[in-house]
Amino acid sequence: MRLKLRNIFLVYFVVSSAGLLYALLQLGQQCDCTRQTKPPHDVHRWENTRPRGGENLPVIYVVTPTHARPHQRAELTRLSQTLLLVPDLHWILVEDSAARTTLVADLLAQSKLPYTHLNTLTPPAMKLKDSDPNWLKPRGVEQRNEALRWLRENRSPTDHGVVYFADDDNTYSVKIFEEMRNTQKVSVWPVGLVGGLRYEGPLVTGGKVVGFHTAWKTHRPFPIDMAGFAVSLALLLNHPKAQFDPNAERGFLESSLLGPLVAVGELEPKADNCTKIWVWHTRTEKPKLKQEDLLEKQGKGSDPKILV
Repeated sequence: MRLKLRNIFLVYFVVSSAGLLYALLQLGQQCDCTRQTKPPHDVHRWENTRPRGGENLPVIYVVTPTHARPHQRAELTRLSQTLLLVPDLHWILVEDSAARTTLVADLLAQSKLPYTHLNTLTPPAMKLKDSDPNWLKPRGVEQRNEALRWLRENRSPTDHGVVYFADDDNTYSVKIFEEMRNTQKVSVWPVGLVGGLRYEGPLVTGGKVVGFHTAWKTHRPFPIDMAGFAVSLALLLNHPKAQFDPNAERGFLESSLLGPLVAVGELEPKADNCTKIWVWHTRTEKPKLKQEDLLEKQGKGSDPKILV
């Protein structure tokens, strides 16, 4: 019995020693962690959104007018993070400025998005003053028209694409980009939190737009928000004079572009026959920088080299 116990302890000692020696030899060796660190989702996570057969998707050209303000970079960053989730997208960012700024150029370079960076200055007579309400004059008109000019000079009617005018202060679900992808002429959908309503948008019967849910200037030809429609690239290029009218009556800016392009009955309702809200007309609160002003008067203002 004593001999058997002695043999058992001897075997245990040998096995333990061998295991300890192997562990010591592994210290400092490179670990193959590929399997453990592989993302839980397939890296080709957009494959299911692509047509079968490997065809290229129509490109979505997102046109965004922007202007300098304290929260400009924050809003453009938020929008760029959404656009990164959309395949086959080209961002056309147009500054309301005499020259392209470093702030916007750096943001675009870091965004990893295909982009075109443009600039054009709004005429002084059309520009809002600091004391003016934001509805007094149309904003972003010259910038959107500059993007249309670029598209006409750099794209062909045979190119497959769709153009969407996305302001930098709105909130977008990626679903809205999926919906607009195959626009034939002009696609439409409702927009949340606009026009003094919970939502504003087309009314659909039998798959056709028959009217609009709106409460303000209901006589407008197309009483929809700028974020509530997308236009076929080919349609725009085949109508070289179609653009936004800077002198349009308040509320008629969208109609000034859409009128020459399409009739109401030709509109293509998206978002489950315009019953889903996937874009919201939000607005960032203007930051209060009184303390910054006080520090600047003392020569202790924030470092201007730090982009905010």
